[in-house]
Amino acid sequence: MGKEKELLLGAEVIAVAAIDEGISGVYAYPGTPSTEITTYIQQSEIAQQKKIRSSWSANEKTAYESALGMSYAGKRSLVCMKHVGLNVAADAFINSAVTGINGGLVLLVADDPSMHSSQNEQDTRFYGKFSYLPLLEPSNQQEAYHCVRYAFNLSEKVKLPVIIRITTRLSHSRSVIERTEPVEANPLNPETDRFKWILLPANARRRYNALLETQKQLTELSENSVFNKEITGTGDFGIIAFGLAYNYVMEINTTHQLNIPVLKISQYPIPEQKTKAFCNRFSKVLIAEEGYPIYEELLRGFFDHGKFTGRLDGTLPRTGELSPDVLAKALLNKTNITRPVPEIVANRPPELCQGCSHRDLYEALNITLENYENKHVFADIGCYTLGALPPYNAINTCVDMGASVTMAKGAADAGLHPAVAVIGDSTFTHSGITGLLDAVNDKTPMTLIISDNYTTAMTGGQDSAGTNKLQQICEGIGVEREHIHTIVPLKKNLEENIATLKAAFDYEGVSVILACRECIQTLRRKNSKK
Repeated sequence: MGKEKELLLGAEVIAVAAIDEGISGVYAYPGTPSTEITTYIQQSEIAQQKKIRSSWSANEKTAYESALGMSYAGKRSLVCMKHVGLNVAADAFINSAVTGINGGLVLLVADDPSMHSSQNEQDTRFYGKFSYLPLLEPSNQQEAYHCVRYAFNLSEKVKLPVIIRITTRLSHSRSVIERTEPVEANPLNPETDRFKWILLPANARRRYNALLETQKQLTELSENSVFNKEITGTGDFGIIAFGLAYNYVMEINTTHQLNIPVLKISQYPIPEQKTKAFCNRFSKVLIAEEGYPIYEELLRGFFDHGKFTGRLDGTLPRTGELSPDVLAKALLNKTNITRPVPEIVANRPPELCQGCSHRDLYEALNITLENYENKHVFADIGCYTLGALPPYNAINTCVDMGASVTMAKGAADAGLHPAVAVIGDSTFTHSGITGLLDAVNDKTPMTLIISDNYTTAMTGGQDSAGTNKLQQICEGIGVEREHIHTIVPLKKNLEENIATLKAAFDYEGVSVILACRECIQTLRRKNSKK
């Protein structure tokens, strides 16, 4: 193929690089800002020709475990998720550092500083330190391409999963990249050392010691990595820039001709000798890292606390994304260095789409609850979370995937009635099923409303694992058939739906309501194709 240039989103770059590096499968649950990676592979003609497995997984844990199974078989696998998704996959992920891998396994995690579409600003680099695994943090799209291709080879060299951390800005911005010659997929070559994969305590202790012994090799690789480099400059002040922060630092450095020496770090564990040599030359060092002040804290432990500035001392803001403006203020005490963008369109809060089935569900729910003293509704992660806003103001909680079911159960255990949970079809199969099983086993007096729009709507309309299966799933885990009700949330059905909701609320046991109507957006797309 030779070198080929393409204009791509950062997320698409990850996908292209993985295809070029010979993956046999990608495993993921949709979550912004990581969704477009898997979507690109699903739509890629090359991926289809190569028969790369790319359908959506039920959740991040099942995705990671499936990718680990493909690695066990000797093939290369990519597993993608957003930062909070790694919490769901953490059990398998942490243990995979102990088992190691066979075929190359790369975990791509997209963090979301400033919480554009997330519940927190969690920094995946903590998981890198926690798991003792190598982590790459590209600073731009071209480097992301090289990082992915390098990561699969690194994974097979050190026999460990490799993490790649990107952020929203890198994932959702476009750049021209150059592709290089692709490689073929690995042949089927299942692992033969079965004790390596059986984490009985005796084996696990040996494997954990081997992981610790590998740390020296991982540090040496970072010391010599092409992704870690120094940009020379003058003066007694230096900057250590991690990942995407390097772009912002260099923009200010060149725009204002500051000529400040910069140490760029994009491969972890941190190159200790290179970092130590750099820091020893300066009386002050600014730490620029996108996310938590992880390495600012670490370096303060190794050196004089007064040497470092960054997020911990207020030189840079503790929350939110970095930007050239933020760094300019820290380095030059200047603000508004770029031309202001006029407010052409007034900001407006997000809202449910016109014609959305959730609107009619919340209208019926609010009217039904008027007859009850307690009006607490436990909701979940999805489009329907917007029911928290006017005009509905219909929900009281939204914590994490699946929490609606178990929080409603706990509230019912405490005596709250009615205890009502609202969850989407995709979120239910992601992590709501086990909570419902707890409720069934305890015969908890609660009502679960599954707002089924036949898709994973919030992330763009991906397939939902429970489509046309929800009735059978609920019956299969023990919900009595006569207490599983189906409604169609439409204005014309309002009175009928209110009566169904009330009957469910008044039942002293587990009741489930399937509120079924297709997402208005996916329906429009289907009709436009016709």
